[in-house]
Amino acid sequence: MPGSARRGALVWAVAVNAYLAAVFHRSSLGVTGVEATDRFAINASALAVFSVAQLAVYAAMQIPVGVLLDRYGSRRLLLAGGALMVAGQLCFAVATDVRLAVAARVLVGLGDAMTFISVLRIVAFWFPGRRNPLLVQLTGTFGQVGAILGAVPLVALLHHAGWTSAFLVAAGFGATAVLLVLVVVRDGPHVGPGVTAIPALATVRRELAAAWAQPGTRLGLWSHFVAQFSGAVFALLWGYPFLVQGQGLPPTVAASLLTLMTVGALLAGPLVAYLCARHPFHRSVLVFAVTGASAAVWAVVLAWPGRSPHWLLVILVLALNGPGAVIGFDYARTFNPVHRIGSATGIVNVGGFVASIVLVLAIGVVLDLTTPAGATAPPLAAFRWAFAVQYLLWALGAVQVLRYRNAARRAGGPGAGRAAGPDGAVRVPPGDRPDGGGDRPAGGESGGPMGRAA
Repeated sequence: MPGSARRGALVWAVAVNAYLAAVFHRSSLGVTGVEATDRFAINASALAVFSVAQLAVYAAMQIPVGVLLDRYGSRRLLLAGGALMVAGQLCFAVATDVRLAVAARVLVGLGDAMTFISVLRIVAFWFPGRRNPLLVQLTGTFGQVGAILGAVPLVALLHHAGWTSAFLVAAGFGATAVLLVLVVVRDGPHVGPGVTAIPALATVRRELAAAWAQPGTRLGLWSHFVAQFSGAVFALLWGYPFLVQGQGLPPTVAASLLTLMTVGALLAGPLVAYLCARHPFHRSVLVFAVTGASAAVWAVVLAWPGRSPHWLLVILVLALNGPGAVIGFDYARTFNPVHRIGSATGIVNVGGFVASIVLVLAIGVVLDLTTPAGATAPPLAAFRWAFAVQYLLWALGAVQVLRYRNAARRAGGPGAGRAAGPDGAVRVPPGDRPDGGGDRPAGGESGGPMGRAA
């Protein structure tokens, strides 16, 4: 492996570790929800506010962070984001007041918002375009190891060492990731720390508008919307209470199922990446396949008389893994030149997290409305009504994916004025690609006959 390739692999590995830490911080509330209700003396709706505060900041910051990313680069944002998440976990460790706890989750959400799209920009600048789909999927799936660390190990630490010690350890883990970024990460192969060329703010705003005007970017947003929210909400907050309180599983078994959910994503991610690279004009079919599998398994679980058998819950958590959501970022990449990857990726990343916020709130409200007065925990029937809300979001997302897939086809692919080859794939000028050359199908659901068959 050439020296530059080894350097790129090291930079990417450290950046992925920063994202892994971000996922750990993000998901740390999911397995501590039951303890949080006792610590802060709150009900299901109030618990949802913790997660909503975190997710709302994450979603609201995606477009501003995308603009900042194109202006200041990945390294600065990874450092700032990591520091904010460490501060949030420190606050959460000592919080006994609801207001301080919510402020802590806001800090976690703010730092988390800066992390994933920063890593994707590193992939775009350090690696050839042909390797991008696989590396983006691997980034998403390896990062989910953080959810594993935030499940069984964090539950064990919480039960043996207590709330404060568990979250202090979480903060220490995050601080280590920040230090590694400071030492290793650079924005590009020929860019040193602190010497990134900063484009004018007016230029960045124009690129943001151009990214939004591209139908392929909005196709990515809605693909992320429809494929991401179910698994995210299950992992971030409501899956653990559903398994423990609704299905009657021991806490360690419930945490193990959440871990299995992440393992499923690790295994499925490379397959999804291969299919995206092999069939770039049929990515929306893959989005619908992943979403349809989740909806079908949930239908069986919700209709099952009584508590679901363990084998069905295993199938549920495997069906909820979210590699399909990462396809949205592949749309952002292939419909936009590299200099506006940050803005386009930020737009796409809004989709799934807005849907997750809506679902987190809706489940909390429905649980409170359907839980009998005086009950210490929601019954299984309440969880069934609450999780049924997902079908409204799936229906909305599916309609919008179809709408913008058709709009992308009508637009004839990304980049007006680019020359289309005889196969209908758009030939991208070398200046638009980080590797400086070569052909790639730049318009996922568009172009020639292959695109029409999507």
